[in-house]
Amino acid sequence: MKLRIKSTFTFRLPELLLVILTLVSGTFLAFTSGSFVVNFNRIGFSILSVAQKGVFIATNSVKNAIGAVKELAELKRDYDELTLKLEKYEQMQRTNAEIRKENEQLKEQLGFTETLEQKNYPAQIISRDINRLYTSLTIDKGSINGIGKNMPVIAFQNGNIGLVGKIVEVGRFTSTIMPIYSIGCTVSARIQNTRDLGLVSGLGNADQVLSMKYIKKRVLSELHYGDVIVTSGENGNYMRDMPLGTISEIRVIDYDSSLNIDIIPIIDFSRLETVIVVDQKTTKDRQENE
Repeated sequence: MKLRIKSTFTFRLPELLLVILTLVSGTFLAFTSGSFVVNFNRIGFSILSVAQKGVFIATNSVKNAIGAVKELAELKRDYDELTLKLEKYEQMQRTNAEIRKENEQLKEQLGFTETLEQKNYPAQIISRDINRLYTSLTIDKGSINGIGKNMPVIAFQNGNIGLVGKIVEVGRFTSTIMPIYSIGCTVSARIQNTRDLGLVSGLGNADQVLSMKYIKKRVLSELHYGDVIVTSGENGNYMRDMPLGTISEIRVIDYDSSLNIDIIPIIDFSRLETVIVVDQKTTKDRQENE
């Protein structure tokens, strides 16, 4: 025997309307009261706040980046200006130092020239010929200034006076000096202490020693390293007792009756800038009278 159960559940119209009205009323109340499960106003505000904050951060970052670039450019410009000023200052310092040094040299030289009895002409070296066979120095004074051929040339350097050479060529505005270190230059000289007479000649290079010959072996025991060699003044080519240099080495050769003596020039030719040309035939008194 089978039992059949027939469903009798049905919605009647009044009940359905009640349910629909309840749902609509609840939804309406939720929107109007703001107490709905999802608060759309708050969500919208949050999204807007986040967007505004993002825009602010991005804008501020761009602004800061532009400011940093501008500040960096200003710092670079200031750095370049300071660097240029520093270079100018250092150059000015070097120039001032050179001027002071030059003034000291000129003052020192002027003081020395005033002590000379002979007429003299201070001059500047403007060029050098380093040819080994014919070394020469060119100065900025010529015949128009009173320079004459064969006039001796001296220099005052670091408190020392020494022979430079003699004038061999004279132009109107420049002159040429044959220095004592030239191979073609030979100077009659004496050892200052013993007064022994010999000849001093150059080896063709300003960095090399001078050579003195014809000093007899018998005076070897009287010679010492550092002894001063001076001009003899004979033949009237150079003033008497003008320093040439000092003895640096003495060599004895068996088959030679004289000594071979090396001399270090008293003048440092590599640093020589100014010289004094001396007119031995004219004194300052005679010049003033003329």
